[in-house]
Amino acid sequence: MEWLKKSWDFLKEDSWHSMIVTLVLLVVLIKFIFFPLLSFVTGSPLPLVVIESCSLYHEADFEGWWGSNAAWYESKGITKEGFLDFPYRNGLNKGDIIFVWGRGEYNIGDIIIFEPNPESTAQHPIIHRIVSENPFGTKGDHNVEQLMANNNEQHLDETNISDDQVNGKAVFRVPALGWVKLVFFEFSRSPGERGFC
Repeated sequence: MEWLKKSWDFLKEDSWHSMIVTLVLLVVLIKFIFFPLLSFVTGSPLPLVVIESCSLYHEADFEGWWGSNAAWYESKGITKEGFLDFPYRNGLNKGDIIFVWGRGEYNIGDIIIFEPNPESTAQHPIIHRIVSENPFGTKGDHNVEQLMANNNEQHLDETNISDDQVNGKAVFRVPALGWVKLVFFEFSRSPGERGFC
């Protein structure tokens, strides 16, 4: 047990060697222990996700946002009163971290995380609100319409999502903390997608 005490003393040192070893240990612990354990508990392969776009952003308070978007939702049978009962009725912001739960049922109004359709060139899961069931259909609150294979350059289709594509639903939000990650990737995004919503 002497080696354990020496190792602990080394990690507590105020040196760059100790700092590097500590960072490597943290990455290993997070990647190979914390996230797999969290995935097992939540039933989701993506237990934590960062909102990377403005597709769920509300540019105004609820009344103002609903006034601009009511017609689309009402055409799908979603009333203002119904939307007020939805989780995150005021949307989500770019940079929010979402805790994802992959067990249980998904209902209209839930914000789900799902894998893109096989024909899509999108490289990341999508985070949008369920607006129809059997099969699931979603829409980003900020988007004018649903994404269909013929109306976006990545050929995403959110009108026919199978159960197998769904990773889980948003159950808890940590505002803005995801910017710690996003700040490193913003420069690689197109100019129109950079920065705050």
